[in-house]
Amino acid sequence: MSQIALPLAPRSKDDPARIVLGAGNRHVAEALQEPERWPFRTAVLTGPPRSGKSLLARWFEGTGKGEALDDADRLDETELFHRWNRAQESGRPLLLVGKAQGWEIALPDLRSRLGAALHVEIGAPDDEMVAALIESHAARCGLALGEGALTYLVPRAERSFAGVERLVAAIDRLSLERKAAATLSVWRDALAAVQGPEQGKLGLDPAK
Repeated sequence: MSQIALPLAPRSKDDPARIVLGAGNRHVAEALQEPERWPFRTAVLTGPPRSGKSLLARWFEGTGKGEALDDADRLDETELFHRWNRAQESGRPLLLVGKAQGWEIALPDLRSRLGAALHVEIGAPDDEMVAALIESHAARCGLALGEGALTYLVPRAERSFAGVERLVAAIDRLSLERKAAATLSVWRDALAAVQGPEQGKLGLDPAK
């Protein structure tokens, strides 16, 4: 598992903004590194909430290889069509970022042009990526997870980027509220808080 260091303003000099690369998004990062291969120099990036679409777009733009439009599905379609035309005239690659489902384009000319673009979508994280995401979110909020945390949490965690983020936030909150280390009782209660009371009881506890 690896991370891309993004050209963003860091939280501190030792903590640059990063995005975890894994089975769900590695193909996207690879595609963004070769915009010269995109049909009509255009790519459409979609993915679930909190999956790092905006960070990947900012990373792409920071490389200087092209322009990125975040939340492109919310832009006026006529304006978006003009932006596409300008990109064609300038020869500068254009990355459009939108939601994974429900992006319906009414303008026929825009619909046909974006239909011919490269489409890349971030998928759900696998176990290895869930583990890396838990570690990454914990590191960003300065949360020290106790021994055996990943062994316990990964099989029980929701297989979504937003779900993993909520889980780590719940662990951090409970640990601070109780003024206690983030160990088994905190993990279990955090899982119950974000996914239901039965989730933290699945399987054998590592302490047993």
